[in-house]
Amino acid sequence: MRQRVRMDSGGRPSPVRTCVGCRSRAAQSDLLRLVVDGVMVVPDPARRLPGRGAYLHPNHRCWEQAERRKVWKRAFRSAEGFDTSQVAAHIAAPHVGVGGGSR
Repeated sequence: MRQRVRMDSGGRPSPVRTCVGCRSRAAQSDLLRLVVDGVMVVPDPARRLPGRGAYLHPNHRCWEQAERRKVWKRAFRSAEGFDTSQVAAHIAAPHVGVGGGSR
């Protein structure tokens, strides 16, 4: 079964990314972008920070799966460990949503 292509506001196909937690594919606009700042993994809801990004559904279930599977070294292509406390706080916050920077 083919997945329907989601269109952005300009009528163009929306980019598709894979959630590092559940490993399902989703429109980039439905996922939270994460980047590394030193040894910290930080949320990038506006999708503007420089560096390699990883994508995660902004919900507790996907967050727990990513933590359990220890995906951060693979996702950011690094041998170092990362502090993910800022992402955990962002996911737990009641206002959690995805970025939505306009293009």
